[in-house]
Amino acid sequence: MKLKNCSEKRKVKISRYAEVIVDVPAMQTNHPFTYQIPEKFQDFLQIGMRVVVEFGNGNRKIQGFVTGLTDEYSGEHQLKSVIDVLDLNPVLSDEAMAMADWLTQRTFAFKIRCLQVMLPNAMRASYRKTLKLTGKITDSDLITLFDHQSEVEFNPRKLTSSQLNQIEKLRKANQVEIVYHVDDRAKSKLVWAFKAQMTVEELQTAKKTLRKNAAKRKRLLDFLITNHEQEFVQSDVTRENNFTASDLKTAAQKGWITRYQIEKYRNPYQIDKVQPSTPKKLTAEQAQATNAVDQAIDEDQAATFLLEGVTGSGKTEVYLQIIQHALAQGKSALMLVPEISLTPQIVRQFKARFGDQVALLHSALSDGERYDEWRRIEKGDAQVVVGARSAIFAPIKNLGVIIMDEEHETSYKQEDMPRYHARDVAQWRGQYHHCPVVLGSATPSLESRARAQKGVYQWLRLTKRINGKDLPHVQLVDMRQAGRYAPTTDISQELATEIQKKLALNEQVVLMLNRRGYSSFLMCRECGEVIKCPNCDISLTYHKDTNSLKCHYCGHEEPVPQVCPNCHSKAVRYFGTGTQRVEKELTELFPTARVLRMDVDTTRRKGAHERILDEFGKHHADILLGTQMIAKGLDFPNVTLVGVLNADTSLGLPDFRASERTFQLLTQVSGRAGRAEKEGNVLIQTYNPDHYAIQYAQRQDYEHFFGKEMQVRHQGGYPPYYYTIQITASARTEADAAQKMFQIRGEIVNYLSQNAVILGPTPQSIMRINNRYYYQLVIKYKNEPQLENYLQNLLLTSQKEERNGLQIVIDRDPMNFI
Repeated sequence: MKLKNCSEKRKVKISRYAEVIVDVPAMQTNHPFTYQIPEKFQDFLQIGMRVVVEFGNGNRKIQGFVTGLTDEYSGEHQLKSVIDVLDLNPVLSDEAMAMADWLTQRTFAFKIRCLQVMLPNAMRASYRKTLKLTGKITDSDLITLFDHQSEVEFNPRKLTSSQLNQIEKLRKANQVEIVYHVDDRAKSKLVWAFKAQMTVEELQTAKKTLRKNAAKRKRLLDFLITNHEQEFVQSDVTRENNFTASDLKTAAQKGWITRYQIEKYRNPYQIDKVQPSTPKKLTAEQAQATNAVDQAIDEDQAATFLLEGVTGSGKTEVYLQIIQHALAQGKSALMLVPEISLTPQIVRQFKARFGDQVALLHSALSDGERYDEWRRIEKGDAQVVVGARSAIFAPIKNLGVIIMDEEHETSYKQEDMPRYHARDVAQWRGQYHHCPVVLGSATPSLESRARAQKGVYQWLRLTKRINGKDLPHVQLVDMRQAGRYAPTTDISQELATEIQKKLALNEQVVLMLNRRGYSSFLMCRECGEVIKCPNCDISLTYHKDTNSLKCHYCGHEEPVPQVCPNCHSKAVRYFGTGTQRVEKELTELFPTARVLRMDVDTTRRKGAHERILDEFGKHHADILLGTQMIAKGLDFPNVTLVGVLNADTSLGLPDFRASERTFQLLTQVSGRAGRAEKEGNVLIQTYNPDHYAIQYAQRQDYEHFFGKEMQVRHQGGYPPYYYTIQITASARTEADAAQKMFQIRGEIVNYLSQNAVILGPTPQSIMRINNRYYYQLVIKYKNEPQLENYLQNLLLTSQKEERNGLQIVIDRDPMNFI
């Protein structure tokens, strides 16, 4: 497909009709609806703008996106008109509009969702309803409701059945109407500013008229005389110069200054000021990798590079110097990281190198911060974007390079509509901008590594650590024997001894446990009853800090039962393990050690990631205990011991990627040790020490693991040897979900060749979530030309069944089949 050059500008012309994709998530609305453009908007409206239109029967107002303009309309129906335009300029570029078309087909998604995913939440419409009187009312209930107003907010949940019945009668009699409002949530932040209004001479005269004891006002006048031509933000001046807002209001009343409001970008950075950094001298391997990508930037090549580098090999410095080269060519850059927890250190490094050219985009930002960063990028005030998965849609122009760090991470795949993989979008944008895409990892996904081996990707390798030292020594602890004499349930004697040694040397320790909470589940020792979620087929997790049981799927929470709900015994006990429990064990084993816990529960608050990592980096803690989020990207020079408490957690999952994920996780977390001058050690506690994923992780031998795992995938017929499609049906009853899946299987065999493989239908591993039942089937295929059309048609026809509570989801290349 030949894509338009991103530098092309739209031509604004007068048009009478607009093609609009409306904010209704349904397949039938993937095609635009035609609206008449009022004369006042005809020479103003452009493709990519947001508009307010009426849709359907009645006066329902909704937001839409203009996708086309025309002077011709051949239909017979009377057209509705565009009611309002929400933007002065297009919020979606030509590139974004083309990307939405591709994404709709690629991910089996509603087009409105593909357009919305490219904008910050603040720019998505907010809808509300009001009741408006059009006649006289006499009912006392409604007189109270309207309270002498002609229009009030309409929220049926807050009204009585009597009020609702009366409103319906009045609506039929045309005495009251429901009015739909579309609110634009995007708001700029306004702050008070001021500057001197008088001349220097007038200010000096005013100072002479003050009483001798008016010291503060004299100081304010001196400030204005010294900084006469400058504009100041009021809050900055009051904070730094000990003035109050009242002082400045008085100054304005006296005519000394003029006060007014200006727009100010919100600051998303929860980090201290950083010292500027300069490029480091590269090793021969780093220089070779950097030069290869720089050449592709210079030659406008849309090539994909796989940068495979062992942990600690200096991939980040390679990224920084590649981006610096792109900026030198007048181009911009996009840097993706998989986890929010990685952003503090990455952002600090990028801010140190590129200063205010850096913009930050990730889900932990407030809506206002994300909106401001999006606008900085769109206006061209930021040339380097750093962010998580959704940052791939940043409105950055003239892209010179796209980099995906830790490209193997599953968090790059969006689990909700549109179900895109950031790597696919990155490659699409690379083609559009004629720029290289760099995929970096110490443990690449099998798909990327196989493509590099075949020459589809250009393969770059960093085989040595930047500090010249060997990879850390990894020791396996066989918990089948070690568990018998372990000092605690979760910490073996071997690990405890090593921790004690490191604490004595004033060195730091990182411990990873792949589970949060205090304990996996509660079980009655009398009857074996496990306390389960009432909405899902999953046990509830005990959280000690709130003394409650929580479901990590639907959010259900309940107090801990004092007796078994089945047999009424008091023998309810905790089983399994969790970060809270291990934290308690550590404080008992090492009472003088300072322990920091980093998991979903301790990082809920804004800036929590940064604070925890900053504390650990300043050595205000000796042990960092965390879940997967601490396994990658973190770089602390004083960490000399890494312990993995439960290496087998993901091995037990019914997932064809289980071995790959286990190997990647263990290798990545092992790489946190010995990253500076001090030697590093790793202890991995496991009940499966002979499993090949564990064995190769111990040796940190990616190449032999890749060879072994590719054999396993080939024998089982899994990616990267096959493409996969997962179809899921969910319903309020198990029978409805199962029936629909068997119906789909009966249909789909007519569109597949004998080379395709169908797995299922089967219930999902957790069949019931939030009182919905889930059945699935998986299609493994290599080339099925009729499959795409069937799936698009399936989405369209299944829309009609959603009214009965049946939902169909189609996921291309799912990350797991669980």
